[in-house]
Amino acid sequence: MTVLRARDLYRFYRVGDEETLALRGVCLEVPAGKLLTVAGPSGSGKSTLLACLAGLDEPDGGSVYLRETRISHRPEHERSALRARHIGTLFQSANLLEHLTIRRNLELVQRLVGQRDRHRADALLEAVGLTRRSGARPSELSGGEAVRAGLAVALANDPDVLIADEPTGELDGQTEAEVLTLIRDQADRGKAVVLASHSAAVAALADQVIQLKDGQVQP
Repeated sequence: MTVLRARDLYRFYRVGDEETLALRGVCLEVPAGKLLTVAGPSGSGKSTLLACLAGLDEPDGGSVYLRETRISHRPEHERSALRARHIGTLFQSANLLEHLTIRRNLELVQRLVGQRDRHRADALLEAVGLTRRSGARPSELSGGEAVRAGLAVALANDPDVLIADEPTGELDGQTEAEVLTLIRDQADRGKAVVLASHSAAVAALADQVIQLKDGQVQP
């Protein structure tokens, strides 16, 4: 079953008289239980595409669907509600609030959908190997710990979709492998997973790899 679908996505940026075409008619489908990697050089549109898929940015043309629900071209509060319930996002540090401990970050995300599931929070912290570090703040974590904490936060509400933008870009090889094992496990458990990455290790774990160049999917 297709969980996340994009149809003919276009995104334009204008600075003065100059217009940049960040996405040009991108189409993709991500079924449940599959991991899709978006590859391509810097400036190819990977981050823009993931932002549109997550409902963090609006495409200028085309639409994004979560199953049969359109999540693009809706008011921000509606997109936020859909994202909080159904889409987990993982960036290198952007989904961790510095003034909160890792556990408090988890609890905050759960409260966004009106729940506080301490058992799930405990299970996530154990799964990512951070039970003993749950009282630490993001600045007190190593790079690998920060990514694993971000993954736990992204999964706090058991989303249908996990979207990650260069999650292992600053990690050493061993730590990258550990994080990718955790992410691959989410696909194997039935989630639709989308990763943007330059890493050959990420591509090797994927069920499908698409190449972006100048905002277009390459044949």
